[in-house]
Amino acid sequence: MDTKPTYEQAQLHLQIFEMRREARLRQARDWFFRNYFVDTMDDAMRVAPPGSEGGTFAMMVFSYWDQACTLLNYGLLHEGLFFEINGEFYPVWERIKPVINEIRQRFVNQHFLENLEKAALRYEKWMEARSPGHLAAMRQWTTQMRAQMSKAA
Repeated sequence: MDTKPTYEQAQLHLQIFEMRREARLRQARDWFFRNYFVDTMDDAMRVAPPGSEGGTFAMMVFSYWDQACTLLNYGLLHEGLFFEINGEFYPVWERIKPVINEIRQRFVNQHFLENLEKAALRYEKWMEARSPGHLAAMRQWTTQMRAQMSKAA
């Protein structure tokens, strides 16, 4: 999007940010980034089984970012502004990506987190054009962090 954000888009961005500050969602986001490392559906069910606090936290994070990305994908949010101020959605996508197809098949919902995925794919191109190598460095850091968390457990 080559245009400047409108006042209305900026206001909606601020509302989306304000939602992120809600105490329970902040707790869920903290839990998610400390705990949600999965490679298989079995890992996902072990880390965040439905009905558990981890399952609730994971779904809060997924649904928040999918909702924000839905607003983005429908053009209600300004893409450049969104990408500049909301980098957190991308690591959420990276964490669910290994199991997304299996989740979609198991729950017979090919659209689960579809808006998050669409935004993440555009973000990859946007970020590589602006800061080549950033995503690779972020993935490497996540791998190192995961290894440290495993040792501590």
